[in-house]
Amino acid sequence: MLLRFAASHERFLFRGSLILSPAYHRVYSGFMEITIERLEFLLLIAALVAMIARRVRIPYTVILVIVGIALSLFSFAPEMELSKELIFTVLLPPLIFEATLFIRWRELTHNLPVILVFATIGVLLSALLTSAGMVFLAGWTWQSAALFGTLIAATDPVSVIAAFKDAGVHGRLRLLVEAESLFNDATAAIGFGVVLAFVSGQNISLQATLLNGVWSIFGGLLIGTVCAGIILLLTHNTDDHLVELALSTLAAYGSFLIAEDLHASGVLSTLTTGILIGNFGLPTAYSDKGRAFIMDFWEFIAFIANSIIFFLIGVREANQNFLNAKFIIFIAILVVTLGRALAIYPLSMLFSNSKLSIEKNHQHILFWGGLRGALALALALGLPADLEYREQIIAAAFGVVAFSIFVQGLTMTPLLRWLKVLPSNTVSTHEETDEEDFTLP
Repeated sequence: MLLRFAASHERFLFRGSLILSPAYHRVYSGFMEITIERLEFLLLIAALVAMIARRVRIPYTVILVIVGIALSLFSFAPEMELSKELIFTVLLPPLIFEATLFIRWRELTHNLPVILVFATIGVLLSALLTSAGMVFLAGWTWQSAALFGTLIAATDPVSVIAAFKDAGVHGRLRLLVEAESLFNDATAAIGFGVVLAFVSGQNISLQATLLNGVWSIFGGLLIGTVCAGIILLLTHNTDDHLVELALSTLAAYGSFLIAEDLHASGVLSTLTTGILIGNFGLPTAYSDKGRAFIMDFWEFIAFIANSIIFFLIGVREANQNFLNAKFIIFIAILVVTLGRALAIYPLSMLFSNSKLSIEKNHQHILFWGGLRGALALALALGLPADLEYREQIIAAAFGVVAFSIFVQGLTMTPLLRWLKVLPSNTVSTHEETDEEDFTLP
């Protein structure tokens, strides 16, 4: 059973019950929010929105948020909460796994220096500028500003991948944007954990911080590699496409939950598992029927997960009081946007005289395509209830996410065309599939 597969260093024993890991409780609480009736309603909304988006040429994710807001205002929205547990343990693993299945090894390793610079130094620079801006312009304390700066600094893989699929972006530009958004989560999560521990009054040392950071990164990579190896070993011994699909599902969720329970990066773990299975499994270990079946299945699962996330963002946005925090939100949008510019343009100059140089037009897309979304909201909603400035941090995070969806999301495709990155006849690609040539990397 998948939930029992997650190994944990910390377990709880209740009288008359099974010994269950923390992963079980997180997944259970996340799935408890999704009933059959709610899922059917969300699938109906997703199908209708996808059809409308195809006709009106507006990004699918934007319409989903609008529908969520509208239904919430008229009290027709399902009783589901956008929570950290739902995002992290139910919806995020399949989205990361599906995205990484199509990242080709040669392209990734060739562009890895650029990706790592953006995902580490870029995130830190963005977080520092955002934190300083919230202190000097909004009057926050350094502790609260640092929390907001770290949770909002990383671009969100859920939003970025959805937006670039909608826009029809391919090639190196899509790889840079998507891979950066996947890798920079580890940097932001480590920084957020350190700042939160400091703000909460916990005693932390430099040595412990460094060790935890190293383990979070390399532990996630190691766990993902081991999970991929086990799954591929099992897959080599079957040609049943249903078994192959079951093992891929186990890989997506198992790698994430094991890493999280062992205090490593779940995102990096699932990312590693997906890349290894996509490059060393799909070309050789899977049957022809299984390969096609898995590609279609994970595209469908990503469609459902995206639909739930963006619909619930709309529901939460409708219930968020922006008027009382409009000044804070304006400052947050300003400093986050400037922080993204600082993370892209100066760092791109480091590669200007090399084979990894980034075109000016692509730099503009990397800057404007740094969308924020579900991950930032999950971290904000997970803040302790008694934390100073908690409500302002949540309001600022929702304001920045709303700006990402409605301003950056709606202008992304026109910007791509204006910069001649896309042909003028590009439309939403939700009905298209990525035709990948699965050859050995």
